[in-house]
Order: sequence, then structure tokens, then C-alpha cells
Amino acid sequence: MNAERLKIMLVDQDAGRSAILRQALSDAGHTVVARIEPGRSLLGEVQSCQPDIVIVDMEAPGRDTLEQMREIGRDQPKPIILFSNKRDGEYIRQAVQAGVSAYVVDGLSRERIMPIVEVAIARFREFEALRQELHETKSQLADRKVIDKAKGVLMQRRGLSEDAAYQLLRKAAMDRNLKVAEVARTLLALEGL
Repeated sequence: MNAERLKIMLVDQDAGRSAILRQALSDAGHTVVARIEPGRSLLGEVQSCQPDIVIVDMEAPGRDTLEQMREIGRDQPKPIILFSNKRDGEYIRQAVQAGVSAYVVDGLSRERIMPIVEVAIARFREFEALRQELHETKSQLADRKVIDKAKGVLMQRRGLSEDAAYQLLRKAAMDRNLKVAEVARTLLALEGL
């Protein structure tokens, strides 16, 4: 994502408000790649336009809008800024869970937009880094479980020590140019475990 020149998608049913926002973004050096009205498939539009960020300005976004934001967050994560007049705490919590990077109440003004965009992008990147770290940690834990189970099988079948069982898995992995966890999974599959 290029912070210098962003591709932005606007979701707003008010053409006049969108025009002001489009001009403010253009003045800041960014490109509005699409303006769509609520009710259309946000996920489809995001797939088609590949924006760097999505800005939604709706007076009272409904559950369908939240579900579409959740789909974007799951399938094509992007920073999403939601401007709304809805002050309900539960709704705000649901919006954040749906992947909204910034939830802004009290309207959208030309002067506020770029600082909000910058904060939303920074929060999105931080969240994505944490999500990636969590994914890697889960993967490492899963690999460790598989390796431990495979070591147990080798220890039992061949009477090896834990270290010797690991070294056997490691050598097999090196000989086949695989990861130790891949060899361990193959061993467990062959054992029907």
C-alpha cells in the first residue's frame, strides 16, 4: 500500500457529500477509484477496484453493511473507515469486530479526513502485523504438537530417546528438503494417527 498515493473507494449515497470528500482526497494526492451507493455488494466492488482503503459514510449503517465489512476483512483485508451518526456502543463494538479500522461519529469534514485516513491505515497495519504473528504462532504450536507426537511414535516403535527421535526426523527432513513438521505429519499419516 502506497501511503503517498492511495486508491480509495467511497461508499456514500449522498452525491454532494461524496463530491466534497473526493475533492479533499484528490487535493491530498489520492485517487478515488470508485464511488458506490450502499446496498451494492461491497466485496464485489472491492474485488473489482482493489482499493487501498474503503471509506463508508452512512448515517445509520445496518447489519447488511456490517456483514459486508466482515466479508472484506475476511477475504480482502483493507483499512475501512466508517463515518456514522450511530452512537450505539454495541453497534460500534460490532463494527470494530467486522474489521472497521476507524469509527468516526459527528460527521465528516474536509479538514478531518486525511488525519483520520492516516490513523486508520496505521491501525490497520498494526492489526495485520498482530494477526500475522498470531497465525505464525498457531502454526508453530501445531507443528510442535505434530513433531512431539511423531517423536513419541519413534520412541515407542524403535526404543529411541526423545533427542534421538528428533534427530531421526530432522535427518529425514534434511534428506528430503522438507520441514521437520512435514516429515512428522507423513510419519503420523503412515501410522494412521
